[in-house]
Amino acid sequence: MAYETKKIKEGITIHTIETEKFKTNLIAVFLTVPLKRETVTNYALIPAVLKRGTNFLKTQEEINIKLEEMYDASFDCGIDKVGDNQVIKCYLEALNDEFTLNNEQILKQSLDLIFEIIFNPLIENSSFKEEYVKTEKENMKKLILSKIDNKDKYALESCIEEMYKGKDYGIYKFGYIEDLEHITAKNLYDAYLELINKAKIDIFVSEILKEIEENQNLNKLNPRIPNIVKNTEETEIKEAVEPKEIKDIKEVSQGKVVIGLDIAYNKKDSRYQMALYNVILGESATSKLFQNVREKASLAYSARSNYIRQKNNIYIRCGIEIEKYEEALKIIKEQLEDMKNGNFSEEDLNNAKKYMLAGIRTVQDEQDSEVTYYFGQEISGTFTTFDEYMNKINGVSKDEIIEVANSIKINTIYFLRN
Repeated sequence: MAYETKKIKEGITIHTIETEKFKTNLIAVFLTVPLKRETVTNYALIPAVLKRGTNFLKTQEEINIKLEEMYDASFDCGIDKVGDNQVIKCYLEALNDEFTLNNEQILKQSLDLIFEIIFNPLIENSSFKEEYVKTEKENMKKLILSKIDNKDKYALESCIEEMYKGKDYGIYKFGYIEDLEHITAKNLYDAYLELINKAKIDIFVSEILKEIEENQNLNKLNPRIPNIVKNTEETEIKEAVEPKEIKDIKEVSQGKVVIGLDIAYNKKDSRYQMALYNVILGESATSKLFQNVREKASLAYSARSNYIRQKNNIYIRCGIEIEKYEEALKIIKEQLEDMKNGNFSEEDLNNAKKYMLAGIRTVQDEQDSEVTYYFGQEISGTFTTFDEYMNKINGVSKDEIIEVANSIKINTIYFLRN
């Protein structure tokens, strides 16, 4: 597999991931802007409206017919939050040209279609189509209101909002209902024009085609100097704060505990140590949280942790019986202390390394995971090959994990209960 990048205009980059492993080609286009309270709702709504129609394919039905003609290709577009950035992500997956019946140029058609949807939307009187905006505003409102339906995600989002109150990372990626009320077809189109003229644009394809640079919709874009935020473990070293404990009362049958941890480990390129610490603590089925909180003490239905590199945080997440909160919290804190005191074995570390190496190999077996990996490198301003990544993982020592453990402090304990 070969990976190359080419800047076609300032702020617009093509990423080529050449491989012969797949029968389909995945094209991904990412538009990245800083996450801001005043723009988040507009930008979250835009991809939903883009999917509804273009100047040539004026309805979602026409787009779907075109996709069916391309050997039942699939398209989707949505929103993500990556560090302090909001990202509009669009994917189109279609059959590789060599597997078509009549040597159709499906890859070229795919590129033309995805650029058409993103950069040539349906416009009426210098606005988005009123009907589409109205419908998608209602859909977005329902999506925001349904946030509470997934209690696990709701608890995590709420803990993040508490930890980053008043800061960009605390903003909900889909925006806010009160902002939807002020959105019109006209001002949403104005926001779209601002987005496509300012966003960092990254295009991921399986091979470089001259048609990309010649594409009319792509060619009309202006160069730009993107003002994205580059978050890494080195930019996000945390200062110790007084831990907060939040008890949120809702109608729930199962308690949800989320503990937000700050990492103050300040060694260069330290994500490998932090990632391995997280695996030993709570990411895998052999982790300390899973084994001690869930299996041995039977205090949790689920017990795990995840590491967010862009913000130097680890989030411990447990689903528990509400009356067992204090007992569960006590054992969770004991696991943190055990890590500080080196109460884990070389075998634990080796198992964590095997777990991570297996995960890296799996990334290379899935096109969307591969794209996500390289986009993460691009957005952080770093680049590490898969082989380099695995070598770095293998080089981490137990002493380094203990150093990481002793740099970790509890920021917020969030408990969702009835």
